[in-house]
Amino acid sequence: MSTPPSPPAEAAPSANQLPGLVYQFVLRPDGATAFPSLSDGCSALLGLSPDELQHDPTLFDALILPDDLHGYRDAMDASATTLSAWNWEGRIRIAAWNDVKWINLRATPHALPGGLIQWDGIMTNISTSRHEQEAAHLSHERLLELTAHIEQAKEDERARIARELHDDLGGNLTAIKMALAMLAARLPGDQPALLEKAAYVDDLVDRSIEAVHRISLALRPSTLDLGLVAALEWQAREFEKQTGITVVMRCPDGDVELDPDHATALFRVYQEALTNIAKHAGATRVTVSLQRAPSHLSLSVCDNGRGLQPGDRLKPQSFGLRGMSERAAAMKGTLALSAAPGGGTMVTIKIRLAQPAKAQEQE
Repeated sequence: MSTPPSPPAEAAPSANQLPGLVYQFVLRPDGATAFPSLSDGCSALLGLSPDELQHDPTLFDALILPDDLHGYRDAMDASATTLSAWNWEGRIRIAAWNDVKWINLRATPHALPGGLIQWDGIMTNISTSRHEQEAAHLSHERLLELTAHIEQAKEDERARIARELHDDLGGNLTAIKMALAMLAARLPGDQPALLEKAAYVDDLVDRSIEAVHRISLALRPSTLDLGLVAALEWQAREFEKQTGITVVMRCPDGDVELDPDHATALFRVYQEALTNIAKHAGATRVTVSLQRAPSHLSLSVCDNGRGLQPGDRLKPQSFGLRGMSERAAAMKGTLALSAAPGGGTMVTIKIRLAQPAKAQEQE
């Protein structure tokens, strides 16, 4: 019984069948270049025929946008020096088509006799993916701007409500207390029931005044008007009273000059970090450090609790962490979560400081 013939093996695609441009590129010791081999994809990608580019290799450099040419040459030099892979992305402009496209270049170098370096590689058109990336980045930037706008609107509304509570409701309650004191002073002494009722109403007014003060502070701490350091220290003392967790403050002696909006946002991140510690950390001690460098400000909140678990950042309801990250991004800053020395979790937010006009002119 004869064995049936095996199916013919599929031939490997030739260079002309591969997407993009398959090429060989040579760099001579004197800096001259050459393209010994170019596939048919040359015309479609670069708008030049293989013969044109082989006749004048500098035509390729002329296609690269000036802003990207320096990076192209640096990548080539680095690959030639270390004989490592050459991977570069940049823009080229084809004047005849009035077209600007992104290309990706990947090539492997080989040393040849006489000090020559030859690369075997492929160029592909990545314009579509780059435009999608740029669109996604732009969408992300706009989302951050919207988030910052919403947060600022919320802070403005909180400040307005806190001011009205303090000025209007607080003032009215104070006036009621004064009028009540005058009426109570005129009550006959032989009416103990009325005197008791007046004392009860007076105590009720005191509790209402205290509630107005507490709610106003929760909406917007008045200590923010005294500076960021004062607000951080006030919140630390309030946190200690509410939770019994010791807070150690390490802040500059003087206040830190910061844009009021950034100071409020930084304070909110700090509040959220303390709230997370109270809810989840099981900590007994918190260390807060505020450090100023010439160009940036960093705030770290470190606890000695159970530490951040691997799945904590992936929880769908982890709005606290997400909110802190978004506030940091809205300030053009960064938020980092890491393990604290000796256990626990450290939250660090770093934001850039606006430089004085003179320093900017010097730069």
